[in-house]
Amino acid sequence: MTKYSTFRLGAVQAAPVPFDPDGSTDKACRLIKSAAEQGVSLAAFGETWISGYPFFLGGPINDLFWEASAEYIASAISVPGPQTDRLCAAAREADIDVAIGVVERDPNTQGTVYCTMLLLGREGVILGRHRKLKPTHNERQIWGEGDAVGLRVHERAYGRISALNCFEHKMVLPGYALMAQGTQIHVAAWPGREPKKPTGYLWPKQTLLSRAFAAQGACYVICAAGLRLQEHVPQRYASLATFEHTGQSCIIDPRGEIIAGPAEGETILVADGTLEAVYAAKAVCDVAGHYSRPDIFHLYVDDEPIERVAFSGQTTVETSVQLEDSEKQQESAAAGRDNTET
Repeated sequence: MTKYSTFRLGAVQAAPVPFDPDGSTDKACRLIKSAAEQGVSLAAFGETWISGYPFFLGGPINDLFWEASAEYIASAISVPGPQTDRLCAAAREADIDVAIGVVERDPNTQGTVYCTMLLLGREGVILGRHRKLKPTHNERQIWGEGDAVGLRVHERAYGRISALNCFEHKMVLPGYALMAQGTQIHVAAWPGREPKKPTGYLWPKQTLLSRAFAAQGACYVICAAGLRLQEHVPQRYASLATFEHTGQSCIIDPRGEIIAGPAEGETILVADGTLEAVYAAKAVCDVAGHYSRPDIFHLYVDDEPIERVAFSGQTTVETSVQLEDSEKQQESAAAGRDNTET
């Protein structure tokens, strides 16, 4: 008899500390430890968990809106950076893999932030960084567009893991790129909201799209939803918060069936899985394998970094110290010329 890999999946549903990357990291490290104590192999947090979804985008555009926008960019983190170092250390100490959404600041312009998903290994390293390819609707006011550098599946001892953000699951092609790499356990990260009675044409659809991904990809899906109630919003920005993120995380099997959740409140939702179920589901339909038609359809993914400016030589940002050194060198050279002339 074949012995199949088994694993325990965890959806970490909790509120971060808005605009506070260190406070959010502190809480994330505690939750990582707690998930490991429950025997979780892969713990998944929601979209932009450090340090929160830009809730203010739904509010009026006034002076307070611009204040919140500025603070949101200023409180974004660098990848890698002090916060990711601490998260990696927590994963290593707990011996657990982690998927967590962060607000990442562009290292070059310092004025753009990305909705980024990090996959952290139990070895204490960043396995992958994926920036959301296309922000949705008013998210484009604050988030930049990502690239396909991190559109990757990562091999772990218990299975192959991957992750996408929110409506990337509605784009179809990013998911197919991951399915073609053989994902077996996928993290679908969401801000966290499942309205009881949808209106109009734009609402999260987190359960629907997560279940669709699981069924199409024949893989487990951790639908990791965020949590942000009115009580979690800093008082000074309360008037900008026009809706709440209420969670409803769930875990879905390779048939597309919910096996845990939806979760309510702060909790770590867990469910056990096995690769036997993955292989059985792929025997029915492997969308990038025996159930594909490469003679008709072909997907090309440009996974090179997107560079907006190309310099012919090495270019660095000059600091005040560099400028002072340069000025001293110029003064010294000028003095040398004067002495020569004398």
